[in-house]
Amino acid sequence: MTVMEVCKAMADKLASAGIEDSQSDSKILFEYITGVTTSELYLNPDKELSNESVNKCMEAVNKRIDHIPVQHITGRQEFMGLEFAVNEHVLIPRFDTEVLVEEAMRIELSHLRILDMCTGSGCILLSLLHYSHDCEGVGVDISPEALEVARMNADRLGIDAEFVLSDLFDGLKDNKLTYDLIISNPPYIPTDVIPTLMEEVKEHEPILALDGSADGLDYYRRIISESPAFITKGGNLMFEIGYDQGEAVSGLMRDAGYSDVEVVKDLSGLDRVVRGRWEN
Repeated sequence: MTVMEVCKAMADKLASAGIEDSQSDSKILFEYITGVTTSELYLNPDKELSNESVNKCMEAVNKRIDHIPVQHITGRQEFMGLEFAVNEHVLIPRFDTEVLVEEAMRIELSHLRILDMCTGSGCILLSLLHYSHDCEGVGVDISPEALEVARMNADRLGIDAEFVLSDLFDGLKDNKLTYDLIISNPPYIPTDVIPTLMEEVKEHEPILALDGSADGLDYYRRIISESPAFITKGGNLMFEIGYDQGEAVSGLMRDAGYSDVEVVKDLSGLDRVVRGRWEN
C-alpha cells in the first residue's frame, strides 16, 4: 500500500468507528509510526509502505478505536511549544492550561521561587522555568508514578527542577521555604460529573487528578487555607478552574486574605484562571 492509501484507510476506519477528529488523529498516528510528515505525504503520495509499518498503523488505529487517547499511543504531547512525555499516570496537558501558564508569565519571572502544586507531568512548572530567568521550581504530587513522568520531562528538556512526593503541603513543612508564586491545576471536576466525561478521559486518565470531591472545590479550599504559611509577602497564588468555578474560588481567596483577586477568561470567553496576591 502507498503512504496515502494507508493514511486514508486509517482515517476512514476511525471515522467509521465514530472517533472525532479522525483526520487529524490518523495523521498524527501515521507520522508517529512511519516518520512521514503531512507535507511529505502530499509531496510523495505513491511511496510504498512496508507491510510491517502498515500493520503498526492499523494496530494504532485499533487502540484509538478503543478510546485510548492519541497522546497515550504516541507517549507525547506538545504544550507551550515544548514536547512532554505523557502516560496513563498523568493528565494530558491541554490548551486550557496554557492560559494559566501565560497568565503567570505576566509576572516578572526573574529570580523567583515557584511551587507547582499537583504537578502531574510537570508541564506547568517546566514551561515556566524554561521561559523564565534564574527561577527555582518545586513540583509536588501525591502520585509517585506522576513524579516519575515529571522527572523524565525535566531530564528530557534539560531543566533543573525539584519534585517532591507529598499530599499538598505536608511534605514541605520541614524545609520552611516560602514561594513567590504558587500555581496549581488541581483536581476540580465534581465527583458525580466524572461518569459523564468522554471515555478517553474517564477511562484512561488518572481519576486522582480529576476528582475534586462533591462540589469540585476541595483542593482549592485546602491549598488556599494552607498557602499563607508557604507564600512570600507580595507573592501570587494562581489556579486553573472549571468554567463555572470563578466566583467560588475567588471568594475563597478573598476570605483567606488574598488581595487583587481576579478571574481571567480563556479565548472562548469562559472563566479559566483565578489569581490573587498575598500582602499580609
